[in-house]
Amino acid sequence: MKEMVSIIVPVYRAEPYIAETIEMVKRQTYKNWELILVDDCSPDNSAQVIEREIAQAAEDTRIRLIRKEKNEGAASARNTGIDAAKGRYIAFLDADDIWMPDKLEKELAFMEDKQAAFAFTAYEFGDENAKGTGKIVNVPERLTYRKALSRTIIFTTTVIFDTAKISKEQIHMPLVASEDTATWWKVLRQGYVAYGLNEVLAIYRRPAKSLSSNKFVAMQRIWNLYRKEEKLSLPISAFCFFFWAMRATLRRI
Repeated sequence: MKEMVSIIVPVYRAEPYIAETIEMVKRQTYKNWELILVDDCSPDNSAQVIEREIAQAAEDTRIRLIRKEKNEGAASARNTGIDAAKGRYIAFLDADDIWMPDKLEKELAFMEDKQAAFAFTAYEFGDENAKGTGKIVNVPERLTYRKALSRTIIFTTTVIFDTAKISKEQIHMPLVASEDTATWWKVLRQGYVAYGLNEVLAIYRRPAKSLSSNKFVAMQRIWNLYRKEEKLSLPISAFCFFFWAMRATLRRI
């Protein structure tokens, strides 16, 4: 019997994408999953679209909608999904990103082969229509805490955790900016190793204009993580930040 995967999707202003997201998950070649969609008080019609999709597939009980009572951000929404998850494996997916149909099947086989508690994959940057741009982010086979500090190479939509090896509490996301990176560092700091499957199994939807407008914000967030979350010294923070900035720039060229 294949183990269940709990797929957690925070939902906020996702109306243009969410029906496609649900269909994309239903097309996965790995079939033992549950899809937990956490509505973070989205002001658009995302929840209504989800309810319509659930009603149209009433016989498919694998899809669940959780409505939060107040907007608290993506980290809190993902934590709500983690707590509600019934599966052994927890996978993260953002509503506007794309999975290849065999993403779960290939990554879970990879995790079993490596006996990994934490895995991620390569991915490709996409345009506003999620069409691949040809810019691929390759990943190392192993990533330790020390190496991860200077490279934010782990893309949230590619991550899977095995809760038989790492607890839900350990993968709860802190309520800080760049909460995903903070989570990977928190887990790796505890001695775990993240294993990277260097195959493109996801597309990161990024309109060109957002890449340039978010650069300074991203730099501030990473610096704050070094100093406030990881409590690194100024020299070590500067060292890590230099290599992080260089690699982040190269990924986007």
